[in-house]
Amino acid sequence: MASSDLMVGLEIGTSKICVVVGEGRPDGTIKVLGVGQAPSRGVRKGEIVDFETAMKCVHEAVVDAEQKSDVMIRSVYVGVTGAHIQSFNNRGAVVLPEDRDEIDDQDVEDVKINAREVSIPAPNAFLHSIIQHYHVDGQDGVLNPIGMLGEKLEADFHIIHGVRTRIQNTIRCVKELPLDVEDVVFNALAAAQVVLTQHQKNLGALVIDIGGGTTDYILYVDGAVKQSGCFAVGGDHITNDISMGLRIPMTRAEKLKIEEGSVTLGNCLPGETVLLKDDSGFAGKEVERETLNTIIHLRLREIFELLKRKLEEEPFINYIGEGVFITGGCSHLSGIAHLAEEVFEVPARVAHAQTMSGLTSAFENPQFSAAIGLIKYAHAVQADRPRANWRQRITKFIPGFR
Repeated sequence: MASSDLMVGLEIGTSKICVVVGEGRPDGTIKVLGVGQAPSRGVRKGEIVDFETAMKCVHEAVVDAEQKSDVMIRSVYVGVTGAHIQSFNNRGAVVLPEDRDEIDDQDVEDVKINAREVSIPAPNAFLHSIIQHYHVDGQDGVLNPIGMLGEKLEADFHIIHGVRTRIQNTIRCVKELPLDVEDVVFNALAAAQVVLTQHQKNLGALVIDIGGGTTDYILYVDGAVKQSGCFAVGGDHITNDISMGLRIPMTRAEKLKIEEGSVTLGNCLPGETVLLKDDSGFAGKEVERETLNTIIHLRLREIFELLKRKLEEEPFINYIGEGVFITGGCSHLSGIAHLAEEVFEVPARVAHAQTMSGLTSAFENPQFSAAIGLIKYAHAVQADRPRANWRQRITKFIPGFR
């Protein structure tokens, strides 16, 4: 197997580190060869807060992935998240010189650079410039302007940026192992690569990736990214609510949430309880199932309503014809799709990676969507651009990458 056919995605989450090894096939498909995992420590709300501890956890997950895939990992595509991630839409424009009227590759590159010539907070770095639509001399809906005749090229981009030092910390954590970082990718963008089909993106869709410490989102309309971002609230906050509300240890609260929890209210028998068996240091307890479900319901409703208010700052939420796609570890909670439908008033479903082969248990598990999406993203990048260009891009916008 050629090393160029191998791609590795690394997601440093709040509750787990996940490493997915994939192999690109000649027909354009991807086979998942192995998934490595390790409990996440030194990470809070998707961001590294203890460098040495986080680095050890990443190393454990990489070793696990190497053993399960029988592949030596040398480089990775890294997912990033955190409340510092921001985005906006902007238009770039270039006017062709008088002696030339055919649009070429450099014009397309120049219009992207032009779109980035906007003020972002001083500590921030550009992460993605994602093309939405091209316009040639006022003609809308141009998919590929190269080779077309025109005097003025314009392009709309969705631009994602984040705090440079926080992105650098993630890169350094990986490079110390030592592994090369091929690129850094916003988690929600990665997840959307495998959760949504192109047809669903065209019809309009919202992907919500709820992890342990963060909720990432990305919204597509007419096949283009229109909104994206991250809230520092996730599944761990539900666990903490259960722990505080029922006065039980966090470990028991997490287990109770996963094994017995539901988002749906009113489905329990009157007085129905869940028995927590005694354990070392814990005397055991009986809790009302409806109380447990109410705690989960209220926190998730808050997350969805918070997101809805954010999305309503722009008009695009009104055009998601395919509805809401919920993924990530928290999407396992029973009844979560129904609650999303209630809040967003559009169809909602739990989603996992599509069009993959290999390790079925991995790509059918929503908690691996972002990590698997990283290798799908890598596959597209390797097909479209020389590797050096991506190294140059990271070095330019995130100094210290080399």
